[in-house]
Amino acid sequence: MCGIVGAVGSRNIVPVLVEGLSRLEYRGYDSAGIAVLGERIERVRAVGRVSELTQKANAENLTGFVGIGHTRWATHGGVTESNAHPHVSRGEIAVVHNGIIENHDEQRDRLKALGYVFESQTDTEVIAHLIHYYLSQNNTLLSAVQKAVAELTGAFAISVVALKSPDTMVCARLGCPLLIGLGEGENFIASDVSAVLSVTRRVIYLEDGDVAAIERQGVSIYGRDGAIAERRIHLSDVSLASMELGPYSHFMQKEIHEQPRALTDTIEALIDDASFSPALFGKDADEVFKQVDSVLILAAGTSYYAGLTARYWLESMAKLPTSVEISSEYRYRQSVPNARQLIVTISQSGETLDTMEALKHAKSLGQELTLSICNVQESAIPRASRLVLYTRAGAEIGVASTKAFTTQLVALFTLAATLAKQRGLLSAKQENAHLDALRHLPGSVQYALNLEPQIREWAKAFASKQHALFLGRGVHYPIALEGALKLKEISYIHAEAYPAGELKHGPLALVDREMPVVVIAPNDALLEKVKSNMQEVAARGGELFVFADADSHFTESEGVHVIRTPRHVGVLSPILHTIPVQLLAYHAALLKGTDVDKPRNLAKSVTVE
Repeated sequence: MCGIVGAVGSRNIVPVLVEGLSRLEYRGYDSAGIAVLGERIERVRAVGRVSELTQKANAENLTGFVGIGHTRWATHGGVTESNAHPHVSRGEIAVVHNGIIENHDEQRDRLKALGYVFESQTDTEVIAHLIHYYLSQNNTLLSAVQKAVAELTGAFAISVVALKSPDTMVCARLGCPLLIGLGEGENFIASDVSAVLSVTRRVIYLEDGDVAAIERQGVSIYGRDGAIAERRIHLSDVSLASMELGPYSHFMQKEIHEQPRALTDTIEALIDDASFSPALFGKDADEVFKQVDSVLILAAGTSYYAGLTARYWLESMAKLPTSVEISSEYRYRQSVPNARQLIVTISQSGETLDTMEALKHAKSLGQELTLSICNVQESAIPRASRLVLYTRAGAEIGVASTKAFTTQLVALFTLAATLAKQRGLLSAKQENAHLDALRHLPGSVQYALNLEPQIREWAKAFASKQHALFLGRGVHYPIALEGALKLKEISYIHAEAYPAGELKHGPLALVDREMPVVVIAPNDALLEKVKSNMQEVAARGGELFVFADADSHFTESEGVHVIRTPRHVGVLSPILHTIPVQLLAYHAALLKGTDVDKPRNLAKSVTVE
């Protein structure tokens, strides 16, 4: 969740650290800090955004050739300067850390007994003192870090600098993302490639258990066994321009409007050969898919709702029994493993810790048929999966996911169609129809985006409310869930979603004039059922806001407001109906004056349990 950046060079690296942190701020923005090596460790920390840190660093004229930086999403300890990273041990080493150390209490007690004094409430300070302890035992900084991390339980990415090794930075990774950026006479580390794009595109993704020593002229990487490890150098194709706002007010607004392009790029990559082919998912996909007798989808947050949507497609099209589980719950219950079950993990970042651990758990049960759907190439979850399907959403900076979600839906629909075809359940005519529907989808999404002025007016009715209710049926129920999530994430309006038919079994008790009710009402087989549920709301004085298709027969009336999306687009309708609920949340948040891109208490890449 937090962001790490570091640099070793022959120039003042503070501007590099500051820029890197500003690009990582979406990962955490409770506090930020920088430490650089000189005659002593110089450290600047600030509660709040990176801009606050920048002002302090400039005021103190902070400079250095070796340094580390961090932007924090609080886990252990409140949002205070004393809890902000980097943490320093006895003025001799500084550490930044992403993740959670599960055995920090026992390590804290041990270190206190050794005479170490703790100044923060964080688990990170344990790491600093533990490394210092081993460094004081005549170990090199590298070996001190190796000994320390061997005693840590949990998930972490760390970077360490020490006065004893003024030309070296050491980093380690276990369960949390960390990469090395390779420059000319300078090298870098970061949680995300965005942090180093301004200085290099050559990156090495560290693997679990790796410890690396970073110097100006090179890097040395050691694997879990302590031996030198070779790691491939990648040339990042992420565009620096994609990380900029351009003419938009917020990244969320930009990313909502980028969806026609993101969908086009994803669709073109998936159906380039004008067919649904197993080869899209990897060279072993044909062999894997032939073994599959069911599907288990593991995901968290918005990606979980994408999985719920996919269940309808997989069962109706491919006739495969499909379960969808919240990844943080799956590994803590006694499940029944099935070696022929396809395990599908969904993650925008590919680093979601809950989902990564759920994948590991499934594999430990002998479930080796694994597929990752992800937006970030070479991230951890795809690397741990047998098959991979990458979406082409591009960089997504806003904490509330938008274009990543809709491209995930396209990828999951492609999976359903491919499995259906392989199982002899998709005729050539049906395949062509689905391919044609995909090709037309970006245009329909653009039409839905053009409804923004009407949706902006609706948002005025929500901004003053404390609660909202979202209703959908069938494959559109997960879209109602996603709409409710978006509204509460960025506007802080409490919102819940229910299957419309469930309304009379409890939630109807909440309905009054102060509870706006959003209805996803496409022109499908359940439309008349949805209309009946709407009558239940109207009869209790509730105010209805209905997203209907252009060919649905709805009329506005007192307490019933209707916006018509494009004509019904069939099986892809959930993707289309996602756009209006995203826009509604965005404009409600604008009216409430919240921080749309960085909602309180949240961060983008969730790398803690």
